[in-house]
Amino acid sequence: MEHVPADTAPPSSPAPLSIETRASDLVRLGIIALFIYWSIRLIAPFAVIAIWAAILAIALFPLFEMLSKLFGGRRIPAATLIVVACLLLIIAPLALVATNFADAAHGVIARLESGNFTLPSAPEGLRDWPVVGEYLYTAWNQTANNLAAALVKFKEPLLQVAGKLIVWLASIGGGVLSFMASIVFCGVLMAMGPRLGSGVMMIARRLAGEKGIGFAKLAGATVRNVSRGVIGVALLQALLCGLIFVVFDLPARGALTFLVFMLCLMQIGPALILIPVIIWAWFSWSFLMALVFTVVLIPVMLIDNILKPILISRGLSTPMPVILIGVIGGTLSYGLIGLFLGPIVLSVFYELLQAWVWDAPPPDQLQREAGPQPMAAQGEGAQP
Repeated sequence: MEHVPADTAPPSSPAPLSIETRASDLVRLGIIALFIYWSIRLIAPFAVIAIWAAILAIALFPLFEMLSKLFGGRRIPAATLIVVACLLLIIAPLALVATNFADAAHGVIARLESGNFTLPSAPEGLRDWPVVGEYLYTAWNQTANNLAAALVKFKEPLLQVAGKLIVWLASIGGGVLSFMASIVFCGVLMAMGPRLGSGVMMIARRLAGEKGIGFAKLAGATVRNVSRGVIGVALLQALLCGLIFVVFDLPARGALTFLVFMLCLMQIGPALILIPVIIWAWFSWSFLMALVFTVVLIPVMLIDNILKPILISRGLSTPMPVILIGVIGGTLSYGLIGLFLGPIVLSVFYELLQAWVWDAPPPDQLQREAGPQPMAAQGEGAQP
């Protein structure tokens, strides 16, 4: 048997915490929880605006840096120019399209309630088609009349769905104002980029060490990919389509433009709207006008195939169902601004969850894949 020296004391167990110490810890935790609760209540009305402003700042930061260099390193004029450009080029057309879409939807709902709902009849030019023209003309009108009668017959459940649509349409005005506030706040965030980036990196390092920094950079890269490669291209296609619809005086152009934007945002593409519109143009307009309309519209329909590989710095691995759920869920939850916010937030969550499950790539690899890092990476060495 091994001899234990007499002067060796047995290991002492940690002393139990006294009741006073435990009570003091509970009081401190209670005070912290109370301040957290109050802080959340205070910032909750502005949370969506602040999140969308941060997303815009991350997406537009490379452009902001380029303009800052052109202005001799002055950040405020560069941020002001971006804010004014966004308000003029994005908010104004978006407000017009959303208002036109709301008016068209209200008109359809009103006709459905009155029972006078009708669908467009076949164009007269269809009769001039050889052999099948008269048959197609008759079939078109019969289908339109039967479908309109069926919609009127089942108008009660349709009006229940329309009631929710009206509530969403009523929030469009507030959504446009929130969008404007987000863009203005985005300019403030870009001007404070390095300081905020340093703070983000410090928080990420505190939470998860070096892996937290990798997660932060991955989140920034995902925001830029989705905002520029998905939302940016969808918005550009919708605005170009809306401009063409206005030039050619297309009926219901606001509603059609909004539907084009929704389909592009869902990664389905605008063909489901533009191809029927082109067919309608050939039936309703002269040959030359329909030809010019088709020649102008087809490149807009295919422009995403060129822009997405350019704007997405690395392959976007977010599946289409995730973006689709983000679009629908964001719209139902937060209205117009949620239409843009939903797919980005859900895509970032998906990418972070995937990186956490399969182990995040090292930060230097993310730096090479994502390119120049706005907000977060460039502010890593800055002093807060």
